[in-house]
Amino acid sequence: MEIIIPILTLLIGLGGGYAIFRYVITGKFKATIAEAEREADVIKEKKLLEVKEKFLNKKAELEKEVNQRNQKIQQVENRLKQRENSLNQRGDELNRRKNELDSEGQRIANQQKALQVREAELETMQKQERQKLEELSGLTAEEAKARLVESMKDEARTSAQSYINDIIDDAKISANKEAKRIIIQTIQRVATETAIENSVTVFHIDSDEVKGRIIGREGRNIRALEAATGVEIVVDDTPEAIVISAFDPVRREICRLALHQLIADGRIHPARIEEVVTKVKKQVEEEIIETGKRTAIDLGIHGLHPELIRIVGKMKYRSSYGQNLLQHARETANLCSVMAAELGLNPKKAKRAGLLHDIGKVPDEESELPHAEYGAKLAEKYKEKPEIVNAIAAHHDEVEMTSLIAPIVQVCDAISGARPGARREIVEAYIKRLNDLENIAMSYPGVTKTYAIQAGRELRVIVGADKITDEQIPQLSDDIARRIQEEMTYPGQVKITVIRETRAISYAK
Repeated sequence: MEIIIPILTLLIGLGGGYAIFRYVITGKFKATIAEAEREADVIKEKKLLEVKEKFLNKKAELEKEVNQRNQKIQQVENRLKQRENSLNQRGDELNRRKNELDSEGQRIANQQKALQVREAELETMQKQERQKLEELSGLTAEEAKARLVESMKDEARTSAQSYINDIIDDAKISANKEAKRIIIQTIQRVATETAIENSVTVFHIDSDEVKGRIIGREGRNIRALEAATGVEIVVDDTPEAIVISAFDPVRREICRLALHQLIADGRIHPARIEEVVTKVKKQVEEEIIETGKRTAIDLGIHGLHPELIRIVGKMKYRSSYGQNLLQHARETANLCSVMAAELGLNPKKAKRAGLLHDIGKVPDEESELPHAEYGAKLAEKYKEKPEIVNAIAAHHDEVEMTSLIAPIVQVCDAISGARPGARREIVEAYIKRLNDLENIAMSYPGVTKTYAIQAGRELRVIVGADKITDEQIPQLSDDIARRIQEEMTYPGQVKITVIRETRAISYAK
């Protein structure tokens, strides 16, 4: 076609004849058309072959996929058949078990009926046997049960009391051993001197001629001295001695120092007496403050209020049961410090509380409160810590203890006051305390004799063997100890020993 078109164009352009053009065109065109048809047929056959080949391939793939699906379906059908067979087998098994359970249930029901019958027979037999036992023993079942319960209670009570006694004994052994170790070590580490003060002071003079000068004309000197110092001066026939009597030791000390200066100066008259007494009062007040400061420094206690320092210094001139109060306070402070250190507590707080525990015994004004409570109020007033205040207030059990320092102060106060030679006691009060101890023990039933020994530190109680058993002895000793704690006041502790002995007496004839 590409050749024909240029030729036709040429011929037309040249103006050739129509016949020639037609001939040529017709012949060539037919040949070209025939060739094109042949090519088209070939292409058609090729396309048909390609399409047929693709169709066959697709058909093969589809057949393969169908075969795979058929295989999967077959597998699923096989599994379903297996499950169906398994379910059928389980159903058969369940039917078989159900039949077995039905038969077992029937058998159990028969056994229960038989057991019920047997229980009824046994109950009837028990009733018959109980009736026979009641007839033989003369007791009903309830009475026998009550007796059995009571016997078991007694046995349990005895066992429990024995167990409790064993525990208490073990605790006492270990607690006493540890407490004794701490207390002994504390006492050994604190050594103090014993100081005894009286309610009178004896002032020694060189000659009896001085007595007249002290008395003065018509007794005006001695009256002026007594009025200035607040003491009573006894001038009698005692050679070379004048007795100064007063319950306030500070006043006695002021009078003693004033007398010493007056006699040394030689000028004794009312105006001079007032001047000297005023000067001595200032000296004694300064000495009191200095003593308080020195005591606080010696003990390593810092930050005390100046008024508390003055009260501590004033303790030097006060005694309690013959024991110097400042010496007792220092000793208690040292004991508290050592014991607190042994127990792992703060020794500085304990020492501070021990020093201040008796400040209520030296009041500037009279108070109706016990000295422990009054001392706690003073400590609280002068900004002491609550632990210190509670230890002061509770060292005689008048206030509940709220800190561990309080029992330490109480124990150390008892140690300081109870050691031999620390305090002296009036004979009448001592005898009365011994009688009270014995009377308290004698008030209990079964007690035959009592003996207060070791200056009232131990009480021996003898009981009748036919009235009190061995199991009742610990309870009796606890009751006596508790009553002594509630009704009596005493230093240290009192040991109560209950003695029970059995005597067998026979006569040979």
